[in-house]
Amino acid sequence: MEKHNLSIVYTEYSREEELTPEDRQLLQSARKASDSAYAPYSRFRVGAALQLENGMVITGNNQENGAYPSGLCAERVAAFAASSQYPGVAIATVAIVARTEEFELTHPVTPCGGCRQVMAEYESLSGKPIRILMQGSNSLTWSVEGVKNLLPLMFQGEQLKK
Repeated sequence: MEKHNLSIVYTEYSREEELTPEDRQLLQSARKASDSAYAPYSRFRVGAALQLENGMVITGNNQENGAYPSGLCAERVAAFAASSQYPGVAIATVAIVARTEEFELTHPVTPCGGCRQVMAEYESLSGKPIRILMQGSNSLTWSVEGVKNLLPLMFQGEQLKK
């Protein structure tokens, strides 16, 4: 038997002023996207903004459905829209913002496992790490370089190829 240890690396920003103007703008785009989230059941609004390698910003928000689990997370809405509108253009940065009036979000909200796996797929396609910014309803922000820092033992699509 052999034990292994996994670790992740993330950066924490306690104030938005610590971020670059570009990161602040991307988070603002995600926040604005959360305004139009369709979340009548959870009232948990999530917005995502993707900065593509070509400079374009694509946004998405969570879309719920009374027939669970037919809805879709903000990150996947944005990623699939980006891929359909700009096929083959790498995602450079993803900003995710969540808010709710039901309770206080004291920490950034991280992507669900399905969204992490989708980001891993796009990261693998481009061969470049995706930077991910996460923020809750206050200015505390976490940043990771590459999906491996959110999903260290990710499934690799290469395992399906013969």
